[in-house]
Amino acid sequence: MLKLLIVDDEPGIRFSVRQVFAGLDTEVYEADSADSGRQMMETVSPDVVLLDIRLGQADGLQVFEQLRRVDPRAVIVFITGHGTADTAIEAMRRGAYDYLVKPLDAGVLRSVVQQGAESARAMRRPALLEQPEEGSEDADLLVGSSASMRSVFKQVGRVAAQPESVLILGEVGTGRELVARAIYQHSHLRDNPLMLANCSGRTAQQLDTELFGCEPGAYPGAERRRIGKLEQASGGTLILDEVTELPLETQAKLLRFLEQSQFERLGGSETLTCPVRILAITHPALEQLVESGKFRRDLYFRLRGLTIGLPPLRERREDIPELAHYFLFRFNRSLATGVHSISEEVLERFDLYGWPGNVRELRNCIRESLVRSSGPVLAEEFLPGELTRQTPEAETDAIEVSADVAADWSELAQQVESGLQARERGLYRRVLRLFDRILVRGALQQTEGNQAVAAELLGLSRPTLRGKIRNMRSATGSS
Repeated sequence: MLKLLIVDDEPGIRFSVRQVFAGLDTEVYEADSADSGRQMMETVSPDVVLLDIRLGQADGLQVFEQLRRVDPRAVIVFITGHGTADTAIEAMRRGAYDYLVKPLDAGVLRSVVQQGAESARAMRRPALLEQPEEGSEDADLLVGSSASMRSVFKQVGRVAAQPESVLILGEVGTGRELVARAIYQHSHLRDNPLMLANCSGRTAQQLDTELFGCEPGAYPGAERRRIGKLEQASGGTLILDEVTELPLETQAKLLRFLEQSQFERLGGSETLTCPVRILAITHPALEQLVESGKFRRDLYFRLRGLTIGLPPLRERREDIPELAHYFLFRFNRSLATGVHSISEEVLERFDLYGWPGNVRELRNCIRESLVRSSGPVLAEEFLPGELTRQTPEAETDAIEVSADVAADWSELAQQVESGLQARERGLYRRVLRLFDRILVRGALQQTEGNQAVAAELLGLSRPTLRGKIRNMRSATGSS
């Protein structure tokens, strides 16, 4: 539930705010003075604060600084009259999130509070690279023991300490924003502002306004000065989601900012300097867009200095059981369903499914299944239709089984001996893959191709065995 604190000495304004958020998943707290607002800040820890610029004789900027001392990452939105807008803008330069002009528009108020809550979540909710300590149940965890995910964790640790921009590549649903948040929270900027901007579905004018801000009269409908996300994030970090959706003219402005840390508001002539670290998120087809001229090559090279690539879920199937049980634990606690395990049949279906929506789709699948479930075990009957419509037997995982197992073991011994003599780098991995292949083939030969019996013989789960077979088949096809 979103926690909203309104600090205003006018009862009518506080009543209006309560009405705007009535019936929504929002808990509204009230304070009528600077002192009570500061006390409420300490006891409630709100996600977003609505602060009146005039609280009796108290100076709005002084109150703002007092609240920031309680919580340096507080998301504070000023409520102001037209005559005090300059004070609100000055507060934004110091780190306030936004300002709203009286009389308050309900739709704008909801939108600003929701966006501010997203920034608060990104700054405060931990994004961890390992199992959370006790008391960290609300943390978002980057889950995975596969080699590809261990590589991602190492990359996050390396780039977090650097001041440069980072390019995060991956399909939708792979956890790109989670990686961006982890970089921010492990960086030296973690106590400074974090802003988020989604570049998709916007016009060039809308994006320019959101990123760089605008002056009154910059375009029809621009009635007041707007402070952009770059200015709001000064000294901190800005996450740009789907950066390839930026129009070319906006790309040029972003490139100048990356090179000089300078920009102008839309319709303005004043050059502003704001040091901000950019974490850019996009899909793996970025290079194709560069070649086709839809994304500036110079901006691409400027962004890709530090790059992290996230693998799709279908390429790290060994992580699916761990992810499924992680989401089971998270949602079982919040939904109170009493489900404590996942059946082998469900894990097998998970292993066979393509997961076009990646980890996000798996997460939603677990949640939907838990809502439908009854009993202590998550069974096939509770899965969404797209998984139950797929028949496991429809996928043939057959591989060629050698008739001469002794020859296979002889080949393994020869590979080890020759590799050691040649002092071959990476010998362990290559020999281990060959050993895996020989052992799996031998088990399938002994069980006449029965994968369930072969998995039991090897002491593996059926999804794990299927994953090994799939990797063996892919290696054979690519050789």
